[in-house]
Amino acid sequence: MKKRCVYILSIFALLFLSACSAGKDDKVKLRDVEFTVVGQNEVPEELTGIIGEEKEEAFMFTYADKGWLYLARGYGERETSGYSVEVKECYEAEDVIAIKTELIGPQADEEIAEESTYPYIVVKIEYSDKYVIFE
Repeated sequence: MKKRCVYILSIFALLFLSACSAGKDDKVKLRDVEFTVVGQNEVPEELTGIIGEEKEEAFMFTYADKGWLYLARGYGERETSGYSVEVKECYEAEDVIAIKTELIGPQADEEIAEESTYPYIVVKIEYSDKYVIFE
């Protein structure tokens, strides 16, 4: 019985480890993706509505419109002003588009308001049917 259990655990571990390594190849960077950070007045109306509904919680989603793919990343409610979101990297891999963003807090010397804000960013890239990974 003990040998059987070790055998089953070994097979499970082998399958699990091989599945994990297969996923790593999906994110090998092939090339940078050109992107544009979209201003609030340039975001499609329907997408603006979705962001308005989702902004209180962190969100990550895509939206396709007229040959463009919009990548939206929000960080939920913050108790003060002064937050911004920066794109650190946007690249294409074999099976995915990956985008890495970072929430940047208020600067030490910045005057901040004690009011709720909802920092987010919308990035526009050429349409792709690849799966998008937010990092």
